[in-house]
Amino acid sequence: MKPNHKGRAQLFENPILEKMTRTHIALPISIFILIAIGMLYYGLVHSFINLVQAIGFFFLGWIIFTLLEYLAHRYVFHMDTDTPFKARVQYVFHGNHHEYPKDKKRLAMPPVVSILYATVFFFVFELLFGKYVFGVVAGILFGYAIYLFVHYVVHAYAPPKNFLKQLWIHHSIHHYKDSEVAYGVSSPLWDYILGTMPKKSR
Repeated sequence: MKPNHKGRAQLFENPILEKMTRTHIALPISIFILIAIGMLYYGLVHSFINLVQAIGFFFLGWIIFTLLEYLAHRYVFHMDTDTPFKARVQYVFHGNHHEYPKDKKRLAMPPVVSILYATVFFFVFELLFGKYVFGVVAGILFGYAIYLFVHYVVHAYAPPKNFLKQLWIHHSIHHYKDSEVAYGVSSPLWDYILGTMPKKSR
């Protein structure tokens, strides 16, 4: 799909649904950083976790997020579109972003949807980690906020002259050269591990 530097896809005919698909990037970033801080604070104050556990499980959650980000991007957002239904789902979730990568209002999932996903993740990871869930999910949500920030910088600005430059190049390769490599946005870690680094980078 050829990217369009201007314009915006129309995803729904219903104007309310259509409006809900757009959000300013500052809103979800702020929401999830505040929720992450709140979870750590709650876990510490109510003695579910101590400070060392909070730090350790926070970073574990952050690493888990980078894997979830990679897997979702590679296998869900780039799913095979061999049926009209799958093609529609893929376009709504991600295809429109490849067609209009400069649409700043669609660089993040709507907060309502994101919060629903975050709630599900909390209960899933509570089953896996018990009381340490407050650290793990805080790390996951912080990782998501970082992902949103990096993703926005890549699409909204010219290549930065700092550590973000390599991430900018990495994600730009995915969009403008080869959409079957460079699935990691906030980190190329899993591209290295799972063999989807761009050939020149390898």
